[in-house]
Amino acid sequence: MNGERAPQPGLDRLPHLVEATVRAGIPIDLSRPELAILTHLANVSPAVDLSAYRIVQEALSNVMRHAPGARTKITLSLDDENLLILVVNGPSAEPPSPLEGTGTGHGLIGMRERVRLVGGTVDVGPLPDGGFRVAARLPLLPKGSGTA
Repeated sequence: MNGERAPQPGLDRLPHLVEATVRAGIPIDLSRPELAILTHLANVSPAVDLSAYRIVQEALSNVMRHAPGARTKITLSLDDENLLILVVNGPSAEPPSPLEGTGTGHGLIGMRERVRLVGGTVDVGPLPDGGFRVAARLPLLPKGSGTA
């Protein structure tokens, strides 16, 4: 098989994802760690790096689908052992189209599965103001990578 394989996206591609989403009409505030912390993030496993990117990607897709134009804040931070991802959007700035207003929920199921595979946790749900929150905690060292 001679097919070319593109590298999987990771946190280094996050600014491009945010830029594309802003161009699509979603105002985003991205809060990232300082350079020293980003250097530490460079050491996360490829699985955690990809999972983090995909979680933010799915959260932003859901904002576009279910809360068009909603102000959105993405926060990445670290604690001693985890990458913390928080994506919070406000209520929709415009009504979703009838075809887009309902969904299968497969994106959230996939998000939960990604998080589970790397040994993390995720909490998702609506907010009292009509917005939505995705909070994920991904281990900097993937599940089963402890030292012997």
